[in-house]
Amino acid sequence: MNFSSLERLGPYEWLLPKRGRMRVPGRLFASLDLAVGLDELVYKQLENVAGLPGIVGQALAMPDAHSGYGFPIGGVAAFDPDQGGVVCAGGVGFDIACGVRALTTNLDVSELASLKTQLADLLYQRVPAGLGEPGTLRLKGKDLEAMLAGGAVWAVKKGFGEKADLARIEEGGQAAGADPDKVSDHAKERARDQTGTLGSGNHYLEIQVVTDIFDAKAADAYGLRAGQILLAIHCGSRGLGHQVATDYVERMLKHAPKFGLDLPDKELACAPLASQLGKDYLAAMRAGINCALANRQVLTHLARQAFAELFPQVTLSLLYDVAHNTCKAEQHFVNGQKRLVYVHRKGATRSFGPGHPELAGEFRGVGQPVLVGGSMGTSSYILAGTDAAEGVSFSSACHGAGRNLSRKAAQKRFAAKEVLESLERRGIVVRAHGYKGVAEEAPGAYKDIEAVVDCAAQASLASKVARVAPLACIKG
Repeated sequence: MNFSSLERLGPYEWLLPKRGRMRVPGRLFASLDLAVGLDELVYKQLENVAGLPGIVGQALAMPDAHSGYGFPIGGVAAFDPDQGGVVCAGGVGFDIACGVRALTTNLDVSELASLKTQLADLLYQRVPAGLGEPGTLRLKGKDLEAMLAGGAVWAVKKGFGEKADLARIEEGGQAAGADPDKVSDHAKERARDQTGTLGSGNHYLEIQVVTDIFDAKAADAYGLRAGQILLAIHCGSRGLGHQVATDYVERMLKHAPKFGLDLPDKELACAPLASQLGKDYLAAMRAGINCALANRQVLTHLARQAFAELFPQVTLSLLYDVAHNTCKAEQHFVNGQKRLVYVHRKGATRSFGPGHPELAGEFRGVGQPVLVGGSMGTSSYILAGTDAAEGVSFSSACHGAGRNLSRKAAQKRFAAKEVLESLERRGIVVRAHGYKGVAEEAPGAYKDIEAVVDCAAQASLASKVARVAPLACIKG
């Protein structure tokens, strides 16, 4: 399967017609350039997802799509439990609830100028980062299980952050239905000292400045203004999420014959939503979501402390926290009727529009903040969810720029020292715990964030609110 298999629906939408085992069509949101440049594996993975039992609507790929484990990254699919729908661990991903949170500050870019490097160094010292790097918080037994059940709510009760933060997090900072008993001892052991750690790979903590405002009303609701300093945190559930996914992929593969599942790809290991295995995975995955939410909450606390050392009067208010590797039970219109479906978003962000009942009061009039991270050294975006996204994408949008090169290919093409020197010449301070990660995450390894966001906006997945630029980046 390749680009020629697509039918163009419009300037930014493409249809992958039903064929073979597909139960529904596929749909790609992309400009011509983005579609042509896609790895052909994305089309094959989209076809495979469209053949899973109980899928409704269409199998979707966001503008930042690239190939992943089973599902494309940037993939969205909804499944109806009353029609034999399944839950797929690969459709959530291995870094369960990896996501972005943005914090606004009362600082102007001019106030940061002389202290930017000092602040970057302080954050680098105070925020544990790097592959396998432990944090100062040690959890075990009932404390660990309380974190897995409580998420950011648990973290705030423990003194990490403010109660007001919780209203700015999906589901109020706690995934209901989490069951730590469905998480293996091995997964729990991997989480023992990782709460409050950034990790490695594409995770980062970034000091940013608002450079452009596109929607004054939404920007006002979000507390944004030009020249304002923001802080973005991108990380997930670390080793626990990876182990939960590993454990359940193995179990799902083992039990597939019992469920009568003939999988087109073993990476699409799944279980019926109505089965005990499906329910167990959802309970463990929700514990993984809470792990990620607690992690970002503790990191927020550490970052606030670092900022306060240099700027005693600073305030860092949570704008929003969005996860982009999840499966959530939501009400959506399917063939004109509202139904409960389980929406897999893998490398995709929820984008509820204005008036949605799950949004906090200040967001209800403009839509949910959608945080789209750029690559190291490029702009990021703050978008707003739209009503139109309900009808075309199960209220989903892109989550980032999306990789254009694999990590191996990026290591071969880019030299870490040259990447760092290039960013330094542009005034961007980078503090990294290893050269390998710098090469893998070079800006040139990613798609053009401007093209991706323009596509999302033109396809009405989300609307532009503000563009932000990096000033300093802390990497694992």
